[in-house]
Amino acid sequence: MKRFFEIIPGALAWATIILMFVLSWLTPTWISVFIILFDIYWLLKTIYLSLHLRVAFTNMRKNLKIDWLQKARAAGERGRRFGNLHHLIIFPMYDEPYGVVKESFARLAEAHYPLDRMMVVLATEARAGDAAAATAKQIGDEFGGKFARFLVTVHPGDLPGEIPGKGSNESWAARRAMEELVEPARIPHENVLVSVFDVDTQIFPEYFGRLTAAFLEAKNPLRAIYQPIPFFTNNIHEAPALARVTAFSTTFWQMMQQARPERLTSFSSQSTPLPALIDMGFWDRDIVSEDSRVFWQGYLAYHGDFRVEPLFYPIAMDANVAPTWWGTMKNLYKQQRRWGWGAENIPYMLEGFRRDPLIPKAKKRYWTFSVIEGFHSWATNSLMIFALGWLPLFLGGRNFNYTLLSYNLPYITRFIISLSMIGIVSSAILAIILLPPKEEGMRFRPWEYAWYFLQWALMPITLIIFGAFPGLEAQTRLMLGGRARLGFWVTPKGRYRDAV
Repeated sequence: MKRFFEIIPGALAWATIILMFVLSWLTPTWISVFIILFDIYWLLKTIYLSLHLRVAFTNMRKNLKIDWLQKARAAGERGRRFGNLHHLIIFPMYDEPYGVVKESFARLAEAHYPLDRMMVVLATEARAGDAAAATAKQIGDEFGGKFARFLVTVHPGDLPGEIPGKGSNESWAARRAMEELVEPARIPHENVLVSVFDVDTQIFPEYFGRLTAAFLEAKNPLRAIYQPIPFFTNNIHEAPALARVTAFSTTFWQMMQQARPERLTSFSSQSTPLPALIDMGFWDRDIVSEDSRVFWQGYLAYHGDFRVEPLFYPIAMDANVAPTWWGTMKNLYKQQRRWGWGAENIPYMLEGFRRDPLIPKAKKRYWTFSVIEGFHSWATNSLMIFALGWLPLFLGGRNFNYTLLSYNLPYITRFIISLSMIGIVSSAILAIILLPPKEEGMRFRPWEYAWYFLQWALMPITLIIFGAFPGLEAQTRLMLGGRARLGFWVTPKGRYRDAV
């Protein structure tokens, strides 16, 4: 059954694309009516998601102004004790340069939160060699004494049942941290929140106050993953325009999802109670998409009694930037393809639903439709929007081309799509608002603001080249299986001042 479930996403996507051509040839009138209705649906969906984006932005902006440490202490006085909670923070790294890792640790050390409540782990890979070991030692010498405890772990290569990747590394690190940090200090597991941050993750000062307050105020706090909003802005001023648009598009999607918590799953950097990680066996060690898989591990382990709790609070990460423009484009495609490989969670989810009679059927139906529809839309929607308005004209034949519908189809679809551009305009404005300041002593010039606004005209390109294509490739590879399957690809990190 698992193999059958792996075929579903790719088969649905390719069936949709093939039917686009076949029906444009056989039934151009009906497919023309369909594309008009689909474009109207897209317009309404754009408006709907824009409203959710505005709600998330408003909540986030409000949260950024709050002294969350004070609120966390107040929440602790009303119920669970603030002073009992400890944070275990894991930074998995491979061969990232010292400068990138240092920035993340510097922001962590500046947190408006008691550092003596933090146990920090820098999780390195043995296969990364001496350079990674030297970086870890340098970080330990500079920052190790600032926290309650500091540990460097070295994940061995080629362990049975594992693939090289973030999941196997952080699982190894979490187990070592339990043995060497948590248990020797006799800290109850239910008092430990485990945050796993990509090594380029830089926290905002109140992040751990916000996280702690959310945990202390949550109903059934041990059955949740706590999800911040990823801002890919650490090096955004170095990124080419296409990379900037793609980075902000990912941020905006995650913001929209925070405003729809019933659909929210885990992504990238996140925080999870230690008892939940123990119950689910930590992160899967033989998959690529461990950051999203961990939600499904918890959901199945607790028979549907598990959720992702939105924090409406940001963390900052790196945009995709390489030393050259072309290198950035290639890395950007590979990163999106790796995220598209999250479709590997579909067979895991469906197989778990099939085996577990305790999960309510309504929840199974909801998540099955929601997840499959999401990946299907990722791979097909932009292709349908920008191709279907023209395909009937090219494939429909002479009889169709003489009809009034044929004459008006491009104008109708263009008009509807133009109306939906209001979503792009609002995204452009919001992206400018969220831009971090430039380096000290540098200011934005007026023409730069204009360019940062106009770059959003590239959105159709990003939707297809860095959206549909990598999503479709990932689902196709999953469908084919075998040697077509993807392994873990580490996004290169760095600072390249000449990459603008």
